[in-house]
Amino acid sequence: MLAVAAATALALSVTAACGGDGDEAPSGGSSAAAPVTIKVQTFGGGKNFGYKEAIDKWNASHTDIKIQEEHLTDQFEQVYWPQMIQWLQSGSGAGDVVGIDEGGMGLAKAHPEWWADLGEYGLSSRQGDFAPWKWDGGLTADGKLFGLGTDLGGMSLCYRRDLFEKAGLPADRDEVGKLWPTWDDFIKVGQEFQSKVKDTKFVDGTNTLYNVVLVQEAAKNGGVSYFDKSNNLIVDKNPAIKTAYDFAVKISQDGLTAKLRNFTPEWNTGMKKSQFATLGCPSWMLGAVSGDDGAGPEFSGKWDVAAVPGGGGNWGGSWLAVPKQSKHPKEAAAVADYLTGKEGEISVFTYSGNMPSNTQAQQDPAVQGAKNEYFNDAPVGEIFAKSASTLQPVYLGVKHAQVKNAVESVVSALDDGSVPYDQAWQKLQDDAVKAAG
Repeated sequence: MLAVAAATALALSVTAACGGDGDEAPSGGSSAAAPVTIKVQTFGGGKNFGYKEAIDKWNASHTDIKIQEEHLTDQFEQVYWPQMIQWLQSGSGAGDVVGIDEGGMGLAKAHPEWWADLGEYGLSSRQGDFAPWKWDGGLTADGKLFGLGTDLGGMSLCYRRDLFEKAGLPADRDEVGKLWPTWDDFIKVGQEFQSKVKDTKFVDGTNTLYNVVLVQEAAKNGGVSYFDKSNNLIVDKNPAIKTAYDFAVKISQDGLTAKLRNFTPEWNTGMKKSQFATLGCPSWMLGAVSGDDGAGPEFSGKWDVAAVPGGGGNWGGSWLAVPKQSKHPKEAAAVADYLTGKEGEISVFTYSGNMPSNTQAQQDPAVQGAKNEYFNDAPVGEIFAKSASTLQPVYLGVKHAQVKNAVESVVSALDDGSVPYDQAWQKLQDDAVKAAG
């Protein structure tokens, strides 16, 4: 494949050893250079970026460059991105290749001084591999290529088919999708479910579905969420925010949530203990559910994937970038090229379920016809590939990640009772203003 060939050509041109990492060629003896180790830093729950098999394949066939993945945390906004910003500002600490969630890309784009220009390594030729909005997302404010797209969102709803059967509800994924054409219908199904299954809540918590509703509503309100396209904070003005917030309040007040914040140890435990039966599932969420930290292998076949109420939505997706502080930017660019190439992204999809943003990978039969054994052989290729070509971007401001974390903290707090319902909306607005600086 073109992308892989380009990466290989770059890799084969490498002769330098990895300085300062203890892997230089020994003095005397052999004159052969030791391989360059490229550290790829990632985040996310479960199988996160899904790179294990792709990295194993690369390392088995390359002697000049070795890839080492360093998974730092499940939590992007609260942990990974604040730490990465510190490293980027100080000029040390960041990996050779770093993953960036969509929520951090506004800030990343605004700081071209942080990043290697991937165009210098021939990667501007990759433009045709991505939808225009995904490609443009990886360009700095001054137009240089710094990021290549990994996955994208798409949307579904994951549910426990065995628990639906216990509640006397349809368990077939097509029939389940018909139960909830709207979010009001979803709430009615939840109420019926909990009247029959007393020891399990219908949804995990407020945050996950808040985000699903938010991206759906953002598409109806100019493609913006917390910031407008001039980067002005609009939390108090955007109807999408209030609609998603009101829905979160409704499911909380109706007692439908297990009061768990997503991507926390308690949330993972909740999956293992069957504390909830549904959650919003962008394609990348499948790996979070099926991974060892999530529900784990013992629940294989008990989860399934159905249509989400309200139709579609574009939540999530990331990019790979090469920090300028990397001592091996050429080799790092080769690795980023490989991992975002057709074969790399197909490998990620088959391993973890993350939907490729690479259009060649999206169209490949290995993706289009894919089924996920863990999710009762759900036709995930059909489910997510169908929507991939029509996804619309949501504008995310420079401080999106910081505001998102502040807002979701309130959305979670109103659910666990630490912020009273009648005070939560004002606190959400106040905390968003503080986070936006």
